[in-house]
Amino acid sequence: MGKPIGVLHRPAGLAVLSALFVLCWSSGFVGAKLGTRDADVLTVLAWRTVPLAAVLLLVGWVRRTRADPRPPPVPAAELARQAGVGALSQSGYLLSVYWAVGLGVSTGTTALVDGVQPLVVAALAGPLLGVAVSGRQWLGLALGLTGVLVVTLADAASPRTDAPGWAYAVPAAGMLCLVAATLLDRRAGTPPRPLRNLTVHCTTSAVLLGGAALATGAATVPEDPRFWLATAWAVVLPTFGGYGLYWLLLDRVGVTAVNGLLFLVPPVTTAWGALAFGEPVTATTAGGLALALLATRLVGGTPLRGARPRGRG
Repeated sequence: MGKPIGVLHRPAGLAVLSALFVLCWSSGFVGAKLGTRDADVLTVLAWRTVPLAAVLLLVGWVRRTRADPRPPPVPAAELARQAGVGALSQSGYLLSVYWAVGLGVSTGTTALVDGVQPLVVAALAGPLLGVAVSGRQWLGLALGLTGVLVVTLADAASPRTDAPGWAYAVPAAGMLCLVAATLLDRRAGTPPRPLRNLTVHCTTSAVLLGGAALATGAATVPEDPRFWLATAWAVVLPTFGGYGLYWLLLDRVGVTAVNGLLFLVPPVTTAWGALAFGEPVTATTAGGLALALLATRLVGGTPLRGARPRGRG
């Protein structure tokens, strides 16, 4: 890892960037709430992914034509792997998040269910990736899942929640998509190429989600200005802000520190949802969030022996 430069050389600057990262990542769940209030989920996701994929493809084409010498073509096996990672980590994940929020699941609960993904990966790393998982990490996983269950039950029992009971399985499905994408990505033997991989992920999602919108008649052009504000929010804050700061911090402070920041997203999202949308927050919710944070401390404090540090797909 290289020596931090510029603002990242100062602890205060690093703290500011870390806080911005947590806010930008949390904004993705808030943006889902904003976007699905007045439009179909597939309409929102099509307008989020298709233009972004077009921009990334154009940037990649310009970079390739100006490169001297030109980089070799991507092997078909690696391209197929990254397409699979994109289908899981973006298409499956985004669809589940927006669908769950659109059904009435609170943004904080959705963020918390998503946030246990590294805990589940840590538990599955032993049998699937051949690395050691300690008893302390198994305890952390149990506490984290308990925290999720406590918060989910508190959300479902609130009189201000109108989501059907089965809707709480939707963000869990999205979390499992992230788990599968992470394990698929970590089994790759090639070093990560962030811009190239992001382009493949976004293009795959644009094809899948755009195609689904066309097939279901959701590929419309909404006239409500609030829709376009929510779409701009989703592209600028969570995509460029969240993912951009993710890779920057990953390079400077490492995967363990960045995953620690990701676990601050659920409480921030919960507070944001309560202030912006009046979503319920009770003492039980706070207790569940505290359990989840304790779980991340237990899991993050003991590195996986033999694991190769990599970012999320």
